[in-house]
Amino acid sequence: MNRLNLIQEIAVWVLPVLFAITVHEAAHGWVASRLGDKTALFLGRLTLNPIKHIDLVGTIIVPLVCLMAGNFVFGWAKPVPIDWRNLKNPRRDSALVAVAGPVSNLLMAFFWGSIAKLGQIVFHQGIPEAIFLVYMGTAGIAINLLLMILNLIPIPPLDGSRVVSSLLPSRLARVYDSIEPYGFMILIVLMLSHVLSNILSPPLEWMQTLFISIFSL
Repeated sequence: MNRLNLIQEIAVWVLPVLFAITVHEAAHGWVASRLGDKTALFLGRLTLNPIKHIDLVGTIIVPLVCLMAGNFVFGWAKPVPIDWRNLKNPRRDSALVAVAGPVSNLLMAFFWGSIAKLGQIVFHQGIPEAIFLVYMGTAGIAINLLLMILNLIPIPPLDGSRVVSSLLPSRLARVYDSIEPYGFMILIVLMLSHVLSNILSPPLEWMQTLFISIFSL
């Protein structure tokens, strides 16, 4: 496939990024609602409407800067509000709520793989415009796999840390959770030092290769 210019790149990535983070956050809220906490529902955040989840920095500025810099494209949305005290079994259910986000991204990767395959089939039927679906579907696979892997890193407040915390004894869990106010700064340091890309690249490349093989792209 040919190299895209910046405007084309934005057109290809905008929907996959928006829906990757939207579905991720909505999945957290939906599972929390099923397990006893209706906070997201009452605040109108249990929706797939991207406008409700957009964060100016994480949803727009960071992905755009990543595109311009040629780095990993990633971002985040406004976290869905969850009152962990409302969950029926807070320690167990907090892990289930956390895992819902990465699982939703894995399912979305399959959805975008299907879009890419559809575009490939239509393109080979003599409709060149369908190549846009191939580009968009491939981007959708990439952003969703990236968000899944990133969120499984056990650094508070990423989703992986909720799972680890639920498995630790209560005393150790409280100590571990106390890292959360510094989690974002830790991630920034890891990103700027290229440690984060070194962590993410091997599993991301392996999973992208797997999806390309599954859908014969």
